Order: sequence, then C-alpha cells, then structure tokens
Amino acid sequence: MTVLCGDCRIVLQSINDSSIDLVYMDPPFFTQKTHALVNRDGNASYSFEDTWESIETYLAFMREVLIQCKRVLKDTGSIFVHCDRSASHHLRVLLDQIFGPEHFQSEIIWTYRRWSNSKKGLLPAHQTIYFYSKTENFKFNVLFTDYSPTTNIDQILQARARNEKGKSVYRRDQHGNIVAGKEKKGVPLSDVWYIPFLNPKAKERVGYPTQKPVLLLERIIKIATDSGDSVLDPFCGSGTTLVAAKLLGRTYIGIDISREAVSLSEERLRQPIKSESQLLVVGEEGFRMKSNYERNLLKALDAVPVERNSGIDGFLFIDEQPIPVRIQKDDEDIATARQKLKAASRAKQCSSMILIRTKTENNLCLFETEDDDVLVIDAYDLIIRSWLHKRKYRKKTTVS
Repeated sequence: MTVLCGDCRIVLQSINDSSIDLVYMDPPFFTQKTHALVNRDGNASYSFEDTWESIETYLAFMREVLIQCKRVLKDTGSIFVHCDRSASHHLRVLLDQIFGPEHFQSEIIWTYRRWSNSKKGLLPAHQTIYFYSKTENFKFNVLFTDYSPTTNIDQILQARARNEKGKSVYRRDQHGNIVAGKEKKGVPLSDVWYIPFLNPKAKERVGYPTQKPVLLLERIIKIATDSGDSVLDPFCGSGTTLVAAKLLGRTYIGIDISREAVSLSEERLRQPIKSESQLLVVGEEGFRMKSNYERNLLKALDAVPVERNSGIDGFLFIDEQPIPVRIQKDDEDIATARQKLKAASRAKQCSSMILIRTKTENNLCLFETEDDDVLVIDAYDLIIRSWLHKRKYRKKTTVS
C-alpha cells in the first residue's frame, strides 16, 4: 500500500503484469483550464494543469496510460474511467480500441446538484464513468438499492415468471396458487447514481480541485473487488480512492505527478474521513420543512423557497436584486418576525425585505413603526378573514 510521485506513464511500468484487481482513474478531462482551489483554513492551495496542444495530444497521452493499465490488470479485473462532456466521446472510442467493445460493461452516470450561475445552455449536472473489464471473466458484485415508494407489495413478496408471450407474470404452482418469492434484498443498482457532490463544509473536503466524495469511490470498489483485493489510481490527486480502499479493507497504489497531491494523500490516509450524506440518509423530503400553506404563500409571490435558514423562508428576485421573504410563524408576533428577518438578511447583505403577516394582533399598533426596509403584506387568508369580519360587522351595524 503506497502513494508514488511521478508521471504515471513511467511509474506504471514498475508495476507487475496482471497484479491489480481494479483501476479507477479520474484523469484530466481536457477542459483546457488550470484548476486551482484553496483549502478550508486558507493555509494551502492546490492546482493542476489541464491544458493541451490539441485533442490528439491528449488522446495520445491517455492511450499510453490506458495500455499500461490494461497490462497490470488481472484477467478478472476491471477499469473505471471518470470523465465529463469535454472528451467523454473521444475516450469511449479509445477504450473500445484498447479493451475491445465486447468488454464494455456500463456507462455510469453520476448525477448531483450544484449551484451555478445561470448561462445560455443547460446546467451540467452529471459526469460519466466508463466501466470496462479486461476479459469476460471479470469480478462483479451485485449491489442493491431500496425499492421505489410506488412498488407494489406483491412485487416484493411473490415470485415472477415469463409466460408464453414473454410477459412477466406472477409464478403459480400446479394448483394455480401464487408462489411466494425468495428473500429479496432490494432493486439491483442501476447505471444512474445520485450521490451528492461534496459541500464546502463536508468533513472530508480538503480543498483539492475536482475532489470526489468517498461514497462514490466506495460504491465502485464494492462492485469490482472483494476484501483484500488491490486498487490502483494512476491520477490519485487528493487520495479519495485510496481512502475508500483503506476503509473497505483493500490494498492500494496511488500515483500522482504532484508532490503536494502525494503529501495530501498520505496525510488523509493517516486519518481517513468519510462524510455521511444526510441527503442520502433522509432523502430530499427530509429537508423539506415548510408546510403546504407556507409553500403556497411563497408560490403566490413567485418566491424561491429556502429550507435551511431560521430567519428567511424564501427569496424573491426583482430587477436581479434578491429580496428575502419571511412568513410570520404561529408562535411569534409581527415584531419578532421582523427582527428575525432583518437579522438573517443582514448576514446576506440584503437591504430590502418582505414580511408576510399571517395573523392579527390586539397590540399590533405598538409594533407598526415606520420601516422602509421591510414591506409587510398580509397573507391571502388573513385578507379574506379580515374582509369577512368587516362585512359581518357592517351587517350587524345595519341591523341595529
């Protein structure tokens, strides 16, 4: 288990033939950019060049690396090549040439959500991972995911079969009774993986550009290897692949041309950290704290809901200016609601705010001071109740 510094095309030559169970690589993507990032403490910066004379130069480089990777793989081994839209179509052709199209196993889509400035075109929200085996006799472990909430209980409990038309039906015995199925572990993993991108506060984030989450690498390693197997990453960067391999009880070899990257990998391996994604644990619905009533109020203003802020419920954008919106809660008066909104808005450097009042108060006049920063508007149901109350009062006055 080691981390080596040098050009992987040269370092790979020192690794024995047919000695590696899994190669994962996250090579330069042909972005034609210099990638740089500063770590969380601001006391270290990391960068790498991804600029090339031409696509031909890039592919010639990748060809050398891939040929060496095929050589070191065992006959039961596999390779996973991480890429994006910059050159994925070129790499697919190259992988077919080196490993053979018959050994292509999957095109994995890693999808995630990231904030980005709007621009002309669709927002990139995925990367591609090509999965090839060296031979047909490759190691593969089936992983399972949870059933969809829409899955019928009979689909879980009862065995299935194909009828004479090839249609899937419930299996029946000779008496026509439905046969119970064997224990099912879930749904076999598909080739579309939703794993959240590392957020800026994740414990495992080290400030290395293009750093991938340990959860992603753990999944790949579990698919293609068993405990004690060997994992190679010829572009190990911050060492995420090596950390995942160590946590799963695999041996590993990492290579990187940057001395800083090698040192960072060695440091992470001394104290491996994996961030558990709460989004994967509780699901997106677990982060939705607003009631339907609150969502409808925000929707009426065309405001974007905000889930994880105690002072702001949403944002309205007028002339490209963000305007925080707060909905008065049942347990607070209008003054408290205004105070919380202003405190949260100061932190976001917003000077114009909207407060939605949801109830009337006997002492309302004590709090209705002039405030040019906050526009107080009544919720639609409050307006209706107030209107009905006035109508009822007028009718009583007329009758008396």
